[in-house]
Amino acid sequence: MTIQEAQETVDKWINTTGIRYFNELTNTAILMEEVGEVARIMARKYGEQSFKKSDEGKDLGDEFADVLFVLICLANQTGVNLTEALEKNLEKKSIRDSERHKNNEKLK
Repeated sequence: MTIQEAQETVDKWINTTGIRYFNELTNTAILMEEVGEVARIMARKYGEQSFKKSDEGKDLGDEFADVLFVLICLANQTGVNLTEALEKNLEKKSIRDSERHKNNEKLK
């Protein structure tokens, strides 16, 4: 699935199964909540926190997908074409960081 196809699929789902989009502020809050769920798993799986009983059955891939879904919702609501935005962003980073990381002693 391309990014554009994902945007179209999410839009179709929202307008049928989901009835309508939550407003942008609500979706921003939901995005932060979903990112928090990813952070919780990361802190326990890769960090120093231990798992709790309530963490059982949490799937990192599913949580990433929740983040992506809400991010796509926000992009759709605000008229952002994520394919174009990502292409522009990668171009910017490629120019700005063309030598930056090669010269970073911490990465060697």
